[in-house]
Amino acid sequence: MARQQERARRTRAAIIRSAAVEFGKSGYAAASLNRILEGSRATKGAMYFHFDSKEDLARAVLDSAIERYRITIDRWLVRTDLGSLDILHGVLDELALRLEHDIIVQAEFRLVIDPGFHRQGHGGCPMLSVAIRDLTVGAIERGQLRPDTDPGRFTRTLTGALIGQRYMVEAHGGEPDLRTRFRESLEVLVQATCTPAWNEEFGRSGWRASARLEELGSPA
Repeated sequence: MARQQERARRTRAAIIRSAAVEFGKSGYAAASLNRILEGSRATKGAMYFHFDSKEDLARAVLDSAIERYRITIDRWLVRTDLGSLDILHGVLDELALRLEHDIIVQAEFRLVIDPGFHRQGHGGCPMLSVAIRDLTVGAIERGQLRPDTDPGRFTRTLTGALIGQRYMVEAHGGEPDLRTRFRESLEVLVQATCTPAWNEEFGRSGWRASARLEELGSPA
């Protein structure tokens, strides 16, 4: 029984990964179930055992991406050795790495901007927005950002900048350097709202931690 369950789990994961590749390349409407099957090396029966439709497959890709967002955010929120802004930088740096290297997260972005596929909640964005707002509040409380900083405005501005940077890379088909783009977006906003004391310390030390590619592995 345990062997069968593991085989079923691996088959499901292979189908989700193949679906992510197909959605990432073709978009939702043009995605081919036959190409998804070919990429996963699963049978049609196995696919319909796990998924009812192409929409069900797309939801599974989004759910897998959301789990990756959760893993990223949780990994950085437990860093008691870092201040709020360094944690925020770590979250965004790891997210940039995922968008560059993780086919599941790449497909999630393609799906949530695809006019042919709509899902309320937009994948991992609400989770990320909550984390950004909480860390912004923490940065204000710890004297890193000025007391008059509006957490809601800070969160909306930063989230919009990140989405815009990713969209520009997608639209122009260039090689992504999202780590640099995300870091620049964060630094522009932080330097406009930070306290002089934090800015002076940042000038000496820079960001205290960065994401590592080897930490991104996670199950589909």
